[in-house]
Amino acid sequence: MRGCSQARMKIDQQQLKAFLLDAKLVTKKQYDDAFKKSQEIKRNIGDVLVSEGLISEEQMASAKAYILGIPFMNIGEEKIPSEVLRIIPESIARAHNIIAFKKDGDNLQVAMLDPDDLRTVEFIKKTSPSLKILPRLATPEGIKSALQQYQKNLETEFGDIIEKEAGAIKTVKSENGAEEQEDLKKAAEELPVIRIVDSLMKHAVLQRASDIHIEPAEKEVIVRYRIDGILKDVMILPVTAASGVVARIKVLSNLKLDEHRLPQDGRFKIESDDFKYSVRVSVLPVFNGEKIVMRLLAEGAKAYTLEGLGILGAGLETIRYNLTRPSGMILITGPTGCGKTTTLYAMMEILNIPDVNISTVEDPIEYRMPRINQTQVNTKIGLTFASGLRSLVRQDPDIIMVGEIRDEETAGLAINAALTGHQVLSTLHTNSAAGAIPRLIDMKSEPFLISSTLNLIIAQRLVRKFAGVKEKYRLKPAEFKNIEKYCDLKKILEILRHEKLVGEKTTMENIDFYRSKPSKDSPDGYLGRIGIFEILPVTDTIKELIVKKATSNDIEVLAIKEGMRTMIEDGFIKAVQGITSLEEVLRVITE
Repeated sequence: MRGCSQARMKIDQQQLKAFLLDAKLVTKKQYDDAFKKSQEIKRNIGDVLVSEGLISEEQMASAKAYILGIPFMNIGEEKIPSEVLRIIPESIARAHNIIAFKKDGDNLQVAMLDPDDLRTVEFIKKTSPSLKILPRLATPEGIKSALQQYQKNLETEFGDIIEKEAGAIKTVKSENGAEEQEDLKKAAEELPVIRIVDSLMKHAVLQRASDIHIEPAEKEVIVRYRIDGILKDVMILPVTAASGVVARIKVLSNLKLDEHRLPQDGRFKIESDDFKYSVRVSVLPVFNGEKIVMRLLAEGAKAYTLEGLGILGAGLETIRYNLTRPSGMILITGPTGCGKTTTLYAMMEILNIPDVNISTVEDPIEYRMPRINQTQVNTKIGLTFASGLRSLVRQDPDIIMVGEIRDEETAGLAINAALTGHQVLSTLHTNSAAGAIPRLIDMKSEPFLISSTLNLIIAQRLVRKFAGVKEKYRLKPAEFKNIEKYCDLKKILEILRHEKLVGEKTTMENIDFYRSKPSKDSPDGYLGRIGIFEILPVTDTIKELIVKKATSNDIEVLAIKEGMRTMIEDGFIKAVQGITSLEEVLRVITE
């Protein structure tokens, strides 16, 4: 069998060049320029042509398929029968990017990125010895789209559990005593309950949910997932399942089964061949029972970069410069769930070199990082941010990361650590970068100490990114009036011109913006999130305002005058670039 993966496909470059030129997919100059770039950055010529937008991913795959003599398949558009799809187990399909999509007698057609992956093909032959495997070349996007069909089958499977087995679930009444605890323990171990909870978890992972909400109502239990920052109703459980599901999650989290009056917090882990997650559990008594919220934290997740988070240009340079300073404090501000901790981890990735000692105190430890000493807050035994930080400074650290400054003791210790020659990274709950300074003063921190230690403040929010297909539109006069409530459109136009995103003579009326366009894989047209930021360097003039206890508004006005871009200005840039919608930017700014 001939062929190779898109990443390492053994294709003669001259053959590829000849085919692309003959088909008039690229010009000779475009190919030569792309080839030169591929040599410089040590990437495949095909990848460069696609990333530069010279040809589509599908056109490149078709060209390679033709040269290799392997049929090309646009697998993303195929509706695959469930019995065919499941010939290849989901874990194998995801790990090896291979999809079974058509069975004709003993012939099984499989879409692959790597038709030379003989080991996977042999594995399928062993599990289904009567089948003849016919490889077809596909695009990464096509494979990704086809993999979603496993998810749809999971929904069906979940429905079957409820329909067939919910009747077997026993309702446990809330009574005091050992009997209730024993009954709850039995309920938690019932097979239908275990399958329901397992399905909830698997489905959440496949949907890329960050949180699972299980909310009891009078006649049903509502399950919601937070996906890309938006809560969505996904399932309705029968009310009879409530006590068993709650008990099951409590057992997994090592919580008290018979405690229904007080909130409880716990955690557990889930893992498979494809994923490994730490799950943080919060149980809260409500009118109709107990509400559960589970936060899913991927273990061993790939490291983020500042660029990948959406920080570019002058803002990126400002951050990189401040990370090189040997002492002082960098603060990241914003509401809960806006990605502050992720930005901190991206900074620590830059700082994490062999000749420095980095220590952290976090609640919780969201990602495990090699060579970094991470401490988990545990208030039950008195290990708070303040006590943890007090101990950290005795560990000879060069860099200290404090997950959150919550009280005046932690604020005082963080400032003192920065004063004594340490670099301190932390987060604060404020709505803007300038708002961090009055917040620290409210925590009884002396203004002259704040001005002496604070180097940089970053405020951020997360906006949803377009999934792929989007449509252009232009703003109407009525829309301008609404937008002007939140920003200066003249200034934004100047910024867009400065970034060369629009021409010098372009007006706001003829700038193209984008709307999300629903697809079968993304009903709302969005997939994933990216940050919008305002980055405030603490200059000498701003330090003077801090000492004078100036308001956050005064500090913000001066910072803008000195070149700071606000979050909405950064959002406009990303909207014009077609990364997100203006509607999405305004949504998170005005929340």
